[in-house]
Amino acid sequence: MLFSEMAVGDTAAVSKTFTGADINAFIELTGDANPLHLEGPYAAESRFGGRITHGMLTAGLLSTLLGMHLPGTGALYMEQSLRFTAPVRPGDTITARAKVLELIPARMQVRIRTVCVNQRNETVLEGEARMRMLA
Repeated sequence: MLFSEMAVGDTAAVSKTFTGADINAFIELTGDANPLHLEGPYAAESRFGGRITHGMLTAGLLSTLLGMHLPGTGALYMEQSLRFTAPVRPGDTITARAKVLELIPARMQVRIRTVCVNQRNETVLEGEARMRMLA
């Protein structure tokens, strides 16, 4: 999307169901084998009562949303704040939502509210992004 085509209030969303295989692939890619993300007694005895998805794997859905949909191709990620508010479990369907908060024409930048919710519409992640548009 071109900077000139965007408006404050524009929104977009993408969804994904995270599986145990997704978590295992993330472990392989990053080396983050924290036992909270693995099947087994440690995760079962944790305050979460079982295996949870990596927060950064969940946040990765924002990259898809912002890089492909709003603002989409032609935008560079500059900043992202994240606040993790609830665990994501294998089998949860997460919807990432974005809403344009501010356009900064002098810098060709867009400030965007980012939120991820689960299938029960519970917020699991919230934050704000800043993107630089190339055109």
